[in-house]
Amino acid sequence: MAEITKLIHKYLRHDKKFPHVWCPGCGIGIMLGALIRAIDSSGYDKDDIVLVSGIGCTGRLPVYVDFNTLHTTHGRALTFATGIKLAKPRLKVIVVMGDGDAIAIGGNHFIHAARRNIDLTSIIVNNSVYGMTGGQYSPATPYGMKTTTSMYSNVEHDFKIAELAVTAGAAFVGRGTVYHAKLLDSLFEKAFHKAGFSVVEVISHCHTQYGRLNRMGSAVEMMEWQRDHAVTVEKARQMKSDELQDKFVIGVLVDRELPPYEEEYEKVRKWAKGVDKK
Repeated sequence: MAEITKLIHKYLRHDKKFPHVWCPGCGIGIMLGALIRAIDSSGYDKDDIVLVSGIGCTGRLPVYVDFNTLHTTHGRALTFATGIKLAKPRLKVIVVMGDGDAIAIGGNHFIHAARRNIDLTSIIVNNSVYGMTGGQYSPATPYGMKTTTSMYSNVEHDFKIAELAVTAGAAFVGRGTVYHAKLLDSLFEKAFHKAGFSVVEVISHCHTQYGRLNRMGSAVEMMEWQRDHAVTVEKARQMKSDELQDKFVIGVLVDRELPPYEEEYEKVRKWAKGVDKK
């Protein structure tokens, strides 16, 4: 308990903006706990961290943490983060987004940040719906599920966020859930230390807007669903495709060495100035 209290006072703006806006039982609080534990374990100085967010439930997170923070417009968190990283490459820039923020209005920014391999860590909280603005379906809402804008069930198929990041070219991609909190600690740490664009998808269903409408039970029951349907990367390799039909894979999906954008860009600057020749 003493260690938890220490982390709270070290990393949270405990004298400002509390109580928080998240619903009781929301997994964003679990994700925030994993985030500050991973930052603490990684040894970063608070002044060297920039936490950027867009709009939505997850977008409120920078209000509560004692780092350099930026609360930006919907879908544009990665563009602001890119500017910060190019202007101040020494800073550790972390971006937190929801699924609608990251892959709907922010979809093009997401795939191109991955393609460029900019040295940013993107944390995407996938709650399967637009939670803050009324429960509309998002690109991450599974086929057949109800939302306030698909009352007869969603007829579109959802983006697989982590797999999209792999295909788009991210150097590191992981997926965890708010049930598997210790795994989140590990994934965040690995993502922070990876040179290049790193992505961690966090499965955290919105029990208020999504769970109630689909009769998925309480916040605890929805976390138990995550426990029962998540399969580790290691176990998935030993399973047949039909056995994975209603499952999703957690752990490190890809970890590869690619030249970060900033390093390649700096080379071009030097060539243009005549400092180095290609």
